[in-house]
Amino acid sequence: MRDSMQSAVFGALSNEHRLAMTANNLANVNTTGFKVDRVAFHDTFTRFAHDYLVSAQSFVRDDNPFPDGNVLARPRLSDMQTDLNQGSLQLTGNPLDIAINGEGFFKIRTPEGDFYSRNGHFLKAADGTIMNAEGHPVLFAGAPLQVPSTGTLYVSDNGTISVDGEEIGAFDVVTLDNLEALEKKGENLYQIRKGMEAGEIPVVDTRIEQGMLEKSNVEVVMEMVNMIELQRGFEMYTKMMSSTDTMDSTAIRTGSVVG
Repeated sequence: MRDSMQSAVFGALSNEHRLAMTANNLANVNTTGFKVDRVAFHDTFTRFAHDYLVSAQSFVRDDNPFPDGNVLARPRLSDMQTDLNQGSLQLTGNPLDIAINGEGFFKIRTPEGDFYSRNGHFLKAADGTIMNAEGHPVLFAGAPLQVPSTGTLYVSDNGTISVDGEEIGAFDVVTLDNLEALEKKGENLYQIRKGMEAGEIPVVDTRIEQGMLEKSNVEVVMEMVNMIELQRGFEMYTKMMSSTDTMDSTAIRTGSVVG
């Protein structure tokens, strides 16, 4: 396969993946606590035989008989990363809307295990259990918490929750010593990647804001510009594949070598 065709195929597939990711970012611009996804690149190198030859110079002033090494860099997608930077806070006035101002995550218990979330839009079940919008309980000191059906609920800036002045628990707000181990699970939850390790550590300089929600950190204008750029790039790669195919067909018909 010609180098131009191979490069165009890889470029088109990379742009297709980035387009899907950008579309997902834009679709979640109004999702509470959503964090934007980015992709990282790394270079893969193609080396030629003389790149591995040891210099045959016997004297310092001898001319080098071999040409300079040629290394072709070919950027490829290597990893998708989540930008965990803080989103802006929006005032709602709902006492069960809780925002994390700083680092850290709420802990959510599901039938599949405990996960992490920045979405602080909580509800109260019929039995008084505080849960997220999907019906999974929020953890307080490692367990779900039930609050009285009556009384004024107050959450302090350190996450302690009280009803009519009586403390009944505190949100489990933690961060990890290796944030790169986090990956999105779905339902605005995060989990630790399989095969990676990360330990929970207490948060520092983090405030819990009652009656507020953290908005997504998606920058709409930037994502729209990225989408336009990626669409143009995809079109360019498809034209490159078409041109390469035309040249190959011409070479086959005429029996000549096309450059």
